[in-house]
Amino acid sequence: MAEPDYDKLREMIARCQWTFAKTMPWAPHEYIVRGKCPLADEGFVYFVNMQREHGVKEHWGKYFHPYLYIDDSKYWTMGAPIEETIIINRAKVANK
Repeated sequence: MAEPDYDKLREMIARCQWTFAKTMPWAPHEYIVRGKCPLADEGFVYFVNMQREHGVKEHWGKYFHPYLYIDDSKYWTMGAPIEETIIINRAKVANK
């Protein structure tokens, strides 16, 4: 797969209104929902593909996900097949 177009990803990130995940206050993060954010489906799929292909694999609890680092945040999905993936998560990172 091609290298991520970080300018394109930043533009996509800026267009979305990210929702704080209030059900997980011990793990502060935000998310967007496919079909409910301003990204066209192709854009959502592009973002998920870049996260999965170019993310850094890390553990979080029992999970092992690729995290795509962009500026001061990291982005991830839960690993369902692309056609079933409806959430992109993000969390702030310190000193990245």
